[in-house]
Amino acid sequence: MKKLICLLLAAGCALLAGSAMAQTNVPLSESQRVVMLEPPARKPVAMVLDTDTYNEIDDQFALVYALISAELRVEAVYAAPFKNNRSSSPEDGMEKSYEEILRILGKLGVSAEGFAFKGSRRFIADVARPERSPAVDDLIERARKHRPEDPLYVVAVGAIANVANALLIEPSIRRNIVLVWLGGNAHHWPHQREFNFQQDLKASRVVFDSGVPLVQLPCTPIVTHFATTVPEMERHVGGQGAIGDYLLEIFKGYHKDHFAWSKVLWDMTAVAWLVNDRWLPSNIVHTPIVTDNYTFSFDNSRHMMRAVYFVQRDPIFRDFFTKLRRRAGG
Repeated sequence: MKKLICLLLAAGCALLAGSAMAQTNVPLSESQRVVMLEPPARKPVAMVLDTDTYNEIDDQFALVYALISAELRVEAVYAAPFKNNRSSSPEDGMEKSYEEILRILGKLGVSAEGFAFKGSRRFIADVARPERSPAVDDLIERARKHRPEDPLYVVAVGAIANVANALLIEPSIRRNIVLVWLGGNAHHWPHQREFNFQQDLKASRVVFDSGVPLVQLPCTPIVTHFATTVPEMERHVGGQGAIGDYLLEIFKGYHKDHFAWSKVLWDMTAVAWLVNDRWLPSNIVHTPIVTDNYTFSFDNSRHMMRAVYFVQRDPIFRDFFTKLRRRAGG
């Protein structure tokens, strides 16, 4: 009899566990997703930053902006893979990005222990075989601690491999996170051959198909307006502590000819949306379909997402310059 009771209890526990697991894997309803897509009302906002930091120079500005903003609580930073003339492979790009994260944190006096994590070493080749990494494992663990009513904001400003791998390994985290991704172009644009999007087409498709609450900041022709110049950087960034001098150095070093030259600091806008979404107005739209031709196809029966359609450049730079000066004691 005792043995039978134990077996029944074990079976009951298994059913409860299975039921709990099934509940966590239930897709978000459309109404739940739309609610989660509302800009966060409570501050500070819990977030992690996924960044290909060494790809060029805008990621460094985005990382600093996030860390000096009292409206945000940055819980972790993940190094994302990239491949261009500054890296020999996606893995090399990720490693260089991780080193750059450490360099930035050092200049800000922020410890990297339990805070900075290496990410995916390759782009996704097979969605049936997602890649684990310290960043992916940390994202899954952190996401599990959140709930739909208090989500973790995942701000991604590079190829989306880390986030896609986490969603493939643990789909249930889409109920606990909101993905804010600077990637792809505007939905009406004739192609999606944008750097973050096209590097890992399979990962891009994963996030658009996953049902995760997604806020997209399209590059062309939206975020392309977020540009600045050497004189503005010299006036408001140089001299603002070690980090200000470093940001000015890499800004000026990015281009040899500064005459009538401006530079887009794309990635700062993804952080800015969490600081004050009114600077980046957006609409709720149907999620497009990612095609193999690096274009979007459309189906109005698809789940909803949020897409930014304009950038107010001046208040974002004003906010960043003010916070940088305040931090330097100016």
